[in-house]
Amino acid sequence: MPRLGQLKRVQDGFTLLELLVVMVIIGLLVGYVGPKYFAQIGKSEVKAAKAQIDALGKALDQYRLDTGHYPNTEQGLSALVTKPANEAKWEGPYLTKSVPSDPWGRPYIYKNPGEHGDYDLLSYGKDGQLGGTGDAVDIVNW
Repeated sequence: MPRLGQLKRVQDGFTLLELLVVMVIIGLLVGYVGPKYFAQIGKSEVKAAKAQIDALGKALDQYRLDTGHYPNTEQGLSALVTKPANEAKWEGPYLTKSVPSDPWGRPYIYKNPGEHGDYDLLSYGKDGQLGGTGDAVDIVNW
C-alpha cells in the first residue's frame, strides 16, 4: 500500500480518441449550420436590393411630381442627386446620399421608357446576368 506522499501521479489531459470525437462533433455541427447560415446571407442581400429598388422608385416618383416626367435613360439615376441640364423644375436632391450600388457592388439598371412600365429599374442579382434563381434571381420594380 503506497503512502500518502508516494501516490502515483494522475495524467491530466485528453486522449487522442477523445479529441477526435470532439472534432467529429464540431465538424458535424459546422456542416449542418454552415449552409443554413450562408443561405440566410443570400436572402438578406436580395431583401436589401428589393428595399433599395423600392426607395429609388419613391425618389423617381418624387422627381416626376416635380418635373412632370421621369429622368431619361441617359440622365439615369444620377438625376436624383445632381440637377440635369435644362431641368428648370428640379427640386432635388431626391436622395440624401449618392445613388447606391446593388448589394453585389454593381450599379442598378435604369431604363426610361421601360418595357414593363413607365421605367424599368433592376439588378441582375448575385450572378450579374439576366435571369437566375435563388440569390441569383433578378430583382426588378415590376
